[in-house]
Amino acid sequence: MATRISAPSSAVEPDVQRPPKQAFEEKLQKALDKRLYAGGSPSAQKVRNFLNGTWIGEPLHVILTDVPIGAWTVALVFDGLDLVAGRREFAVVADASLAVGLAGAAGAAVAGIVDWSDVDPPARRTGLIHGMLNLAGTALFATSLILRKKRSRKQGQLLSALGYGVMTIAAHLGGKMVYGYRVGVDRTSGQEFPAEFTAVMPETELKESIPTRTEYHGTPILLVRKGEKIFALAETCSHFNGPLSEGKLIGDSIVCPYHDSRFALYDGRVINGPAVHPQPCLEVRIRNGQIEVRKR
Repeated sequence: MATRISAPSSAVEPDVQRPPKQAFEEKLQKALDKRLYAGGSPSAQKVRNFLNGTWIGEPLHVILTDVPIGAWTVALVFDGLDLVAGRREFAVVADASLAVGLAGAAGAAVAGIVDWSDVDPPARRTGLIHGMLNLAGTALFATSLILRKKRSRKQGQLLSALGYGVMTIAAHLGGKMVYGYRVGVDRTSGQEFPAEFTAVMPETELKESIPTRTEYHGTPILLVRKGEKIFALAETCSHFNGPLSEGKLIGDSIVCPYHDSRFALYDGRVINGPAVHPQPCLEVRIRNGQIEVRKR
């Protein structure tokens, strides 16, 4: 009869590598990306470009948020005047301002969701909280307007005041995303490029149609050879610091490997978002076998 030998109780089980658990905001972001990109269709990209603000060179969401903030501030002021003076025209202005703010908030929310779908940690979680607070504040303002129409004016004014408080907290987080995490800020701003033609690479080292990184005083520069033409741009993506030298060439354009922002090699303009700021371009010449660049 064979004897069965059991492993000693002190034996250590092999360490099994488990994939890191995705945070809720990451799962939500990936689900949004699948919906918003719609399989990468050109029509979906056009909508994204519009909502990102690519066409105006600034984040559209930031512009649209001024509408609800301004309108609801006016509503709060005229609610106060209505409480003090009790004049009907003050109530009319307050109610109309609430409605304008709600319309503006809808547009800002759509643009904000599209922007948030491309935000990386640690700003991603802050952005989600910012958005949820804005939705809560908007719901309070909407309920306030309904109560006013039902002649429950005092309750409506109370909810407006609560909504304004929630909106203020959300606005603070929005400011933290811009000033703390630099969301929506041009990441190439402040980079130093040569004012005069300066050699950055031997011509023989730059291969055809291969995005190549070089540096000037620590500032990364992208070089691309296309036939007889050499292009030079800031290598750091203006959207979220993506390394364009690791990106993909599509014709005379480069696609960022991080969020698929696409820039024209000729002038650095944004072809596809989420980037809204163009890439700085440099003049290029060949001299004594060296590639020389200078800022335009």
